[in-house]
Amino acid sequence: MNMTLMMQIPVLVFLLATLIYCGVLARRVKSLNDLETGLGGAIAVMTSEIDRLDRALAAAKADALKATETLSKEIERAKEERAFWILQQKFSQNGGSAPVSRLRRRKRKEALEDA
Repeated sequence: MNMTLMMQIPVLVFLLATLIYCGVLARRVKSLNDLETGLGGAIAVMTSEIDRLDRALAAAKADALKATETLSKEIERAKEERAFWILQQKFSQNGGSAPVSRLRRRKRKEALEDA
């Protein structure tokens, strides 16, 4: 055996090992890209789930905005009713009895003066 042939044997062994490694790697990549069972299928399912979640999030946001508007209107209405109630309380405490007693006093004074 001459030296050239001895140098080609390790190169051929390395070439065969590389060929086997590339074949195994190609088969694995092909199985990953399979749309039904591999990573491609998982990516497709995740993409559809993300779209579904985006739609659900948009619907929830719209519902939350509607509820916020309704709640703010109800709060304003409650504030107005509370202010009206407080005003009614003040009128019933002060306004209802004071004018009547003044009128009675005036009538009594007029009656006493006339007599």
